[in-house]
Amino acid sequence: MTYEEVMRALADMGSEQTKSTYVRHGAKEPFFGVKIGDMKKLVKHVKKNQALALQLYESGNYDAMYLAGLSINPKTITKEQLQHWVAGANWHAPAEYIVARVAAESPYAHELAVEWLESPEELVAVSGWSTYANFVSVAPDEALDMEEIRAYLTRVRDTIHGERNWVRYVMNTFVISVGAYVEALTEEAKEVAETIGKVHVDVGNTACNVPLATDYIGKIEAMGRIGRKKKTCIC
Repeated sequence: MTYEEVMRALADMGSEQTKSTYVRHGAKEPFFGVKIGDMKKLVKHVKKNQALALQLYESGNYDAMYLAGLSINPKTITKEQLQHWVAGANWHAPAEYIVARVAAESPYAHELAVEWLESPEELVAVSGWSTYANFVSVAPDEALDMEEIRAYLTRVRDTIHGERNWVRYVMNTFVISVGAYVEALTEEAKEVAETIGKVHVDVGNTACNVPLATDYIGKIEAMGRIGRKKKTCIC
């Protein structure tokens, strides 16, 4: 498929109902309002053409950007391209989901996570914390710096409630991810989760809730899935 054909297909898949939902979550124009499940029908076509995936992200259209994130090969995307992607994330969803998930499976996962989470720009920091949270969910424990992760858990414990809105959300996600996927640090993550308690985030005019980290980790533990890594975080 060509770029024009993909964009026409996305336009045909869009609906006003889905678009209204995305607007309530903070989506910025342009976008068509395509459900992720419908969009996945196009992935096999775009995966064959990585230049097309990059072109779709470059469009600035949220649906096309999401499709790019589903279709790009994270092992071959360059660090420069990821830096360009994070700069183009204009609301929390592309920062937290599209950019972070691709970055987490790239060769630059750790490097970019620790760089981005220090950013004074809220959405870049969101990508950083989300990249690290996704990275620990797929990377083998031997690839992780346990002392560094402990330090970030302490930082979350001490600073989360004074952080920027969406940074609070992904910091909470980071605690959950460490607790669920890094068995050696589960107890420490649970202690941090207990300390921070309920995290308040302005999620706009939506029914979304911020997960309570203690409950979430507890559910994973009850299922006997602590330390079980994901095959991929791109979805």
